Amino acid sequence: STVVAPLLLVALQLAGAASAAGLPLVINTWAFRKAAETAWRVLQLGGSELDAVERGCGQCEIDQCDGSVGYGGSPDESGETTLDAMIMDGNTMEVGAVADLRRVKNAIGVARKVIEYTKHTLLVGESASLFAVRMGFPYEDLTTQNSLSVYSKWLNQSCQPNYWKNVVPDSSKSCGPYKRPEKVTCKEEETISQRNVHNHDTIGMVVIGASGTVASGTSTNGAIHKIPGRVGDSPIAGAGSYADSTAGGAAATGDGDIMMRFLPSYQAVEYMRMGTDPTVACQKVISRIQKYAPRFFGAVICANTTGSYGAACNKVPGFTQFHFMVSSPLLSQPTEQVVDCI
Repeated sequence: STVVAPLLLVALQLAGAASAAGLPLVINTWAFRKAAETAWRVLQLGGSELDAVERGCGQCEIDQCDGSVGYGGSPDESGETTLDAMIMDGNTMEVGAVADLRRVKNAIGVARKVIEYTKHTLLVGESASLFAVRMGFPYEDLTTQNSLSVYSKWLNQSCQPNYWKNVVPDSSKSCGPYKRPEKVTCKEEETISQRNVHNHDTIGMVVIGASGTVASGTSTNGAIHKIPGRVGDSPIAGAGSYADSTAGGAAATGDGDIMMRFLPSYQAVEYMRMGTDPTVACQKVISRIQKYAPRFFGAVICANTTGSYGAACNKVPGFTQFHFMVSSPLLSQPTEQVVDCI
C-alpha cells in the first residue's frame, strides 16, 4: 500500500487541478457589484476567504445596498434600524453571528470578532453592542433622514404593512399597541410577502479559495417594519448561509421568517455533498419550501468546491428572475448573472 498512496495523491492533485479552473470563486446575492469587486480584490491581494466575505459584505454595509443592508434602512416598528450578520469558516466550521445589533454599523465585522475572540457563536441585542464596543467598534446612530421618513410614512398609513396577526386592535387597519384578544379566533390568512424584487433584504456571499476552501456570510437590516426583537434567517447558520470546505457553500435571501424554518443553505450544501449539481441543489431547496409556502419570496445561491455554481428562486408576481454576481478566473471581471425563477 506504500506505493498506492503517493499515486493516489498525485491522481487527486491532478483531478483537483483539472476541476479547479473556476477557482477562486466569489458569488453573492443580487446585483451588488461593488461588494463582489471588493471581495475579489481581497482575494487577489492575498487575503483569506473569510477576509473576502467580511470585506465584501462590509462593502454593502457601507453602501447601504438597496437600503436593505447596513444603517439607515428597514426601520422596525419603533423606527430603529438594527442589524443581523454572520460569517462562517468552512475549514473549522466556526460561526460568528450577531442579531438585533443596535448602534453599530459594521455588523459582519463584529460577527468575525465573535469567532476570533470568543468561544460563542451568536450574540444578540444590546449585549452584542457592548461586545462590539469592547472590540473597538464605534457606537453610531443607525437612523438617517431616509429611515425616519420611511417610518413616519408607515405610521401615517395606519402602520401598514406589519407582521402581527390575531390581535386587537385589528392589525390590518390600525396601529398598536396590540394585545391578545379575550378569546382567540384564529383565521389563517396567507398574505403574500410584502417584499418584492425592489425590496431585497440581504447580501449573502460564498467565497471559495484557489484550494477549494469555503467561507460564507450575510449581512442585513432585516424585514422592514419588523416587530422589535425579530431575528430572521441571515444570522442563523444553515439558514442565511452555510460553508463546508468538504462540500461547498450556499446563501439565502428573501422572506427569512419562512425560509429559516427549512435551513435552506444547510440543505443545499448537503445536496452538493451528495454530488448534486449546484443549480439543481438550489432548485431542490426552493421546491421543498414551495410545498408549504407556495407564494414565498426567496432565492438561494450555491457553489461547490470545484467552482461550479448556480442559483434558484421562487416565482411570484413581480419576482420572476433573480440577479446575482459571480467573480472567477473564467470571467474577465465580476459579472452579473440572471436565473429564471421556478
